Order: sequence, then structure tokens, then C-alpha cells
Amino acid sequence: MDLRHHVRDIPDYPKPGILFRDITPLLAHPEALTASVEEMAKPFLDQKIDVVAAAEARGFIFGTPLAMRLNAGFVPIRKPGKLPFDLHSFAYELEYGSDELQVHVDGIKPGQRVLIVDDLLATGGTVEACLRLLEKCDAEVVGCSFLIHLVALGGEARLSPYHVHSVLEYGGDDAEDELSIQNRPPGPSV
Repeated sequence: MDLRHHVRDIPDYPKPGILFRDITPLLAHPEALTASVEEMAKPFLDQKIDVVAAAEARGFIFGTPLAMRLNAGFVPIRKPGKLPFDLHSFAYELEYGSDELQVHVDGIKPGQRVLIVDDLLATGGTVEACLRLLEKCDAEVVGCSFLIHLVALGGEARLSPYHVHSVLEYGGDDAEDELSIQNRPPGPSV
């Protein structure tokens, strides 16, 4: 199944010059959603993952079914004020300000093997913050899995030395591929 046919391109969203990769058609298509989860899990099936961790909110969409597929637990990584128990926190800088991520202190135990999941890898800032938070938990991060990787934004470099897996890549060395994606008719509507 060609999952690209289920990702809709929205030009100039959320602002002019940005080509937004809309996954809602993929989420609405049961076979495409199942295939996406399977492809995101594939490199980690024999890695004995204890916990899948994902940052809110779109990471939760793929994190929970990946945890089920990998026979692992799921731990949400949230923004401040969302978790009711004792917390590990990690504050980080954004382009225009700062943010913070939190996880329950008993969510991930020292030495547990953790896979970080998100729908999209762009600049890598949020996932890098997740990595630092999990390092504070003394977790063993096995890798990171994404549905989409926007290669030209350089996010993978921020996640080094961790293994990064993505199902779909856009904007890599093959400029012709990027142009063909931008010029094809829109994917199925939701």
C-alpha cells in the first residue's frame, strides 16, 4: 500500500510558504492506519521494548497502537498541568520562547527499554526534549519512530546518537520526488 496517497498536501498552511502534510485522510482509512502502525513498529519488533512513550497530542495517535503491537506499555509525555502525580520535568528552548515536558516519576523505571513515537519529525526539538526527559528517568532509549520525516529540516541530527526510523520521507536529496509530491492531485478527502 502506498501510504503517500493517504497524506494530503495543504499549501500555505499554517502560513504562506509551508506545505503542510495532513495525515487525517490516512487516519480515516483503516487499512492505511493499520499499515502505518505496522511499518512504524517493524524495525523494533525484536527489540524487547518495555515502554512506548509519546508527546501530546499527535504522538498519542500512533503511540498507543504501537505499544499494543510491540506488547509494551504506553507512557504519555505531557505539557505542565496535565499529569496529577509526582513528575520528572524537562524545560527547553523554542525558537520564540520556552516549553516544558513532564512524565510521571513511576511511568518509566530505570533501565526500561523505551521507544519514542511521534507522527512527524521536523526540526526535532520536541523529540529531543523527550529524549532528555527519558535520560533523566534513566531509561534505555532504543530509538525513535515516526510516520513522516521532513528531511530538509534537519531534525534527525538533533536526535543523534539514537536510531531514527521513519515510514515516509519528504524533501530529501531527491528534489524531483518533492516536486512530484507537491504537484500531484490532493489525496482523498476526509
